[in-house]
Amino acid sequence: MKKLFVKIIFLALAVFLPSLAMAEVDVRVNVNIPLPPPIIFPAPPEVVVIPQTYVYAVPDVDVDVFFYGGWWWRPWEGRWYRSSYYDRDWAYYDRTPTFYRQVPPGWRKDYKDRRWKGYEWDERRIPYRDAEKNWRGWKRNKHWEKENNWGVKGMDRRPTGQQKKFNRGNDGPPRGGGPGNKSGSRGYGGMDKGQGKGNR
Repeated sequence: MKKLFVKIIFLALAVFLPSLAMAEVDVRVNVNIPLPPPIIFPAPPEVVVIPQTYVYAVPDVDVDVFFYGGWWWRPWEGRWYRSSYYDRDWAYYDRTPTFYRQVPPGWRKDYKDRRWKGYEWDERRIPYRDAEKNWRGWKRNKHWEKENNWGVKGMDRRPTGQQKKFNRGNDGPPRGGGPGNKSGSRGYGGMDKGQGKGNR
């Protein structure tokens, strides 16, 4: 009986100790990734759709905050974060989101100048709730091409599949990377195209 008890204890230790050690490593990795400071918005933000994309940007803050695929996105200190909310609950995302290759580095200047590739850009401000509610249908139905060509007067329409991808190299905002898992600290999985997140 005593030998059986010792064998059971030994077997339990052999099974549970490795999983406890792995859990400790995972916790340590996620704890070491700092979260970005909050952004204080005086009112819920409006967004603008960046022409020739379905990426929505918050133009009235000094830091980049994007809405794409049902998530709010934010680069900070060489890393990317995403959230279900525009102002809180940021979770680390271990790579640069795919949509970011479509965002021209000079989009803010274009927005301020009301010009896009030499054409007049009459951008439309969108309440954040409208973007959250309608982004999927707008993309599926090619809303911005059909409605008003993203507000860019005189520009030829191009299918969104032919958008230019911008290679930012070392001069653009962060490319992501670093330790951690692809799902961030909240377990969202590696989805950055709206899978698994319904309309609100």
